[in-house]
Amino acid sequence: MQQQPWTRSGLRAATLDTTRTLLVADGYDNLSMRKIARRVGCSVSSIYEHFASKDQLVHALIDEGFQRWYDVVLAASREPGTPLQLLELHCRRYVEFGVANPEFYEIMYLYHPKSLARVPRELFRRAARSMDVLAELVRQSAPAALANPAEARIHAHVVWAILHGVVSTILAARLDTRIDQQAYVETSIHFAVDSIRRLEPAGV
Repeated sequence: MQQQPWTRSGLRAATLDTTRTLLVADGYDNLSMRKIARRVGCSVSSIYEHFASKDQLVHALIDEGFQRWYDVVLAASREPGTPLQLLELHCRRYVEFGVANPEFYEIMYLYHPKSLARVPRELFRRAARSMDVLAELVRQSAPAALANPAEARIHAHVVWAILHGVVSTILAARLDTRIDQQAYVETSIHFAVDSIRRLEPAGV
């Protein structure tokens, strides 16, 4: 394949886009820097100028996905509303993001090859930022019941587990065909939010 006259930033973006597609389609074991370079239309050495290894490239894809989701989280957090309303909006945006970005979602949450190097600590901290926002929304939505931040984080993970199950079911095409998908999404979101609303004592 004839090599393309890439700019430095353009080559990095094209490498990430190509790797994401190949990774989801063919799997980690069948991914190689040579295959990526051939598909992008550049030399292998050009890719190594941006990414020192295949694992570093996959880590960059994980980081990219979580950054995109965090951008959505920040935008949603600036909307007007009560904590419960913002919690519902967060849940809705999560499902929308996952369904609209299946390749990102799979690499972020569903992809765990045995031979992939451990995710760097800094990347893990960045990936956790969206969960920090969710945990705080959960705490604010039931402040009397969840005064302990650790307990609020547990409940936030339960909310996330509900949403993750919804997205995973849809992306895997495992939803019962007799069920309306939008009704399934709406019912799941309401269930997740109500699980937090019901924690707060009556009259508080």
